[in-house]
Amino acid sequence: MEPDNNENQLNIELSEEIAEGIYSNLAIITHSNTEFVLDFIRVMPGVPKAKVKSRIILTPEHAKRLLNALDDNIEKFESVNGRVNVQEEGGGLPLNFGGPTAQA
Repeated sequence: MEPDNNENQLNIELSEEIAEGIYSNLAIITHSNTEFVLDFIRVMPGVPKAKVKSRIILTPEHAKRLLNALDDNIEKFESVNGRVNVQEEGGGLPLNFGGPTAQA
């Protein structure tokens, strides 16, 4: 008799609206002692103002899992497509919006 694998499966739904995604070319990351907040922003050339398009709030454990999953996926991407080059930060964007911050 085979074990029932349906108990360990998660059925995830993706609506059409969410499946379209939101383009972001700037992420601001802040954290407290209980959560990480990822704000995804779209900055357009010549436009001095940018709005947060999406905010994701994670526990520290889930933030670490996300970091590991991104690292794994980037390694797989680079093994097929070559190294991703990251330009030096700059452009006059503020690095601190109040509170502990990292920028990606």
